[in-house]
Amino acid sequence: MPITAEASRLGTSAYSDVSKVELRQNWTKEDAQIVIKAVYRQLLGNDYLMKSERLVSAESLLCDGSLTVREFVRAVAKSELYKTKFFYSSFQTRLIELNYKHLLGRAPYDESEVIHHLDLYQSEGYDADIDSYIDSVEYQENFGEDVVPYYRGFTIQRGQKTLGFTRMFRLYRGYANSDRAQLEGNASRLAVELGSNTASSIVGPSGSNEGWAYRSSKTNVTPSSGLGGAAAYGKEGRLFRVEVAGIRVGGYPSVRRSSRAFIVPYEALSSEMQKFQRLGGKIASITAI
Repeated sequence: MPITAEASRLGTSAYSDVSKVELRQNWTKEDAQIVIKAVYRQLLGNDYLMKSERLVSAESLLCDGSLTVREFVRAVAKSELYKTKFFYSSFQTRLIELNYKHLLGRAPYDESEVIHHLDLYQSEGYDADIDSYIDSVEYQENFGEDVVPYYRGFTIQRGQKTLGFTRMFRLYRGYANSDRAQLEGNASRLAVELGSNTASSIVGPSGSNEGWAYRSSKTNVTPSSGLGGAAAYGKEGRLFRVEVAGIRVGGYPSVRRSSRAFIVPYEALSSEMQKFQRLGGKIASITAI
């Protein structure tokens, strides 16, 4: 059951409408090839796969019934192919985010999950860390032996935390997007939110929101002076931090900025919000400071 009726705007409808890929009883070779394609797409983050990179041996074992879907997933996750695309080139926290996405179909819920996998990798190594996802009760309950992992973070499920839904949007960037071809590169997407135990803002995937979404500053810098100069503190002394996406900047040619943060006094909040909207901006968040 989809969480939201606005799936098309959020960019999740392509997944909510797709049935699970499963290798059922009396399957054919054609069914096995569909499963193989789905596993590659899920675990490799929709990255391009050359024919020479395919895991021919593991594919053959799956096709003759010697491997279950779960064991084929394990083989791909432990392969040099997966390591080359994600392990060698990514920060450890980014790799953990991708492992959760690829193997469990969700985002990490809190920092303790990241710390657990960091410790496991340091003490027992890469293979043991991968096994911890695939051998978990969570994996078995959701995918079993025959279902290809999928992005279940967009659906209502037992044990799902609300934070898992909002954080999934920081990892999922659209149905046709690749995990290795994103603006933020190999940097962690969730480190700040997980470390501060705060919710992630929903940033719509590419093409789902007219191409505009709020992106916070890497240094998290907020303007030191509010709108209106010395009078910024207002009569009540209450200030709000307003984050705005896609606001137009004056001059010629007219330029949109992907994100800006303003400090606004309580008395001017309503008028300034109207001003931002007249300039074409979308208000991403309002926070008291």
